[in-house]
Amino acid sequence: MENWVLYALLDALMAALATIFAKIGLQHVDSLTGTALRSIVMMVFSIVVMLVFRGTNFVSSITSREAVFIVLSGVAGGASWVLYFLALQKGETTPVAIIDKSSLLFVIALSVIILHEQLTVKKIVASALMIAAIYLLVF
Repeated sequence: MENWVLYALLDALMAALATIFAKIGLQHVDSLTGTALRSIVMMVFSIVVMLVFRGTNFVSSITSREAVFIVLSGVAGGASWVLYFLALQKGETTPVAIIDKSSLLFVIALSVIILHEQLTVKKIVASALMIAAIYLLVF
């Protein structure tokens, strides 16, 4: 198994744990407060991991263009977390998490539109199957 596959599988496991822990933690906490606290913890964790594995020189090599897109990614990610925690607080865990994973469909569409990646028959069929699975699991 290639390293990236293992990393992606571990990412999926950590995302699942994050959802379960968040649902438990949001029982008596405002979703915006929960999002803010989670963001602080993730920021500190990320900085520690960066310093341990990369040191401080790594940051100086980032170009202004890369910085802009990383910042935009952070804003989009922050908005995603705010909305996710709000949905998680108000809805059941499984349907919220399943709809959240429909981001895969948006990734496919946006990668074709913005990154000019190829739209293949396999991606179209897989997307249709994902839409069907989301519908069956949520509604």
